[in-house]
Amino acid sequence: MAWFGIGLYSHNLADEYKKQLKNNWKLFLIASLTVGLAPFSLPYILGKIQWILGGNAFSSESGMQGQNWFDVLLHGLPWILLLISILLNIFGLLKKKDSQ
Repeated sequence: MAWFGIGLYSHNLADEYKKQLKNNWKLFLIASLTVGLAPFSLPYILGKIQWILGGNAFSSESGMQGQNWFDVLLHGLPWILLLISILLNIFGLLKKKDSQ
């Protein structure tokens, strides 16, 4: 039952995920600088973000297709994981500082 995140083990499983997110910041940084910025001339993620923020991503004639949304996920996920890891480390340091 623990692999579903329910029952008695859900708290320990959540703590384990949080620990993995917190400790793997180096991996997330490398992934962000490689996959997150590929291709290096004009990173896909920047173009896709501009497309989404411009409002054209949702229009019917020039809207984003499934492949484009997959690109957003593929190139954006390393950045999101890195941000979560950084925030967990900062809050962990603040919590440790407050408890002393």
